Amino acid sequence: MVIVLTETSATELAVGPGEPHPVDELWLSTTDTTAITGWSMKPEGFCKDDICVPTPPGKADRFVQGDAINLSAFWRLMGKPAVRSENADVWLLGEGASLRNDALLSLEAPDFTLPDLDGELHSLTDFRQKRVLLITWASW
Repeated sequence: MVIVLTETSATELAVGPGEPHPVDELWLSTTDTTAITGWSMKPEGFCKDDICVPTPPGKADRFVQGDAINLSAFWRLMGKPAVRSENADVWLLGEGASLRNDALLSLEAPDFTLPDLDGELHSLTDFRQKRVLLITWASW
């Protein structure tokens, strides 16, 4: 059993790392890879919608062997973190730092919805084109 965590999902698979693949890499079937990430293997490389990432020349076997895809190696190829638990039963496929950096540079807060003291819900987008003061706190 292996659990794969992404920004949007947590997926349990009845397969796990092992022979013939090393435990420090996440090898999944092409079907599971597409279901979890949206990326699929095509002749031009790994593709999602109209974006394709070619595999480095002469290194295709590092990424694809039969019906198995080395998802952790592909994730790192795209500049995104792929980390695992000590016994490789949980994997996290994170977002790249460049996406987070772009979001911070835009100076736009992500939209969210919270209740006021009377229980009425308000979204940040309700105040578009108006000045908003956000005050946050944490109990820790």
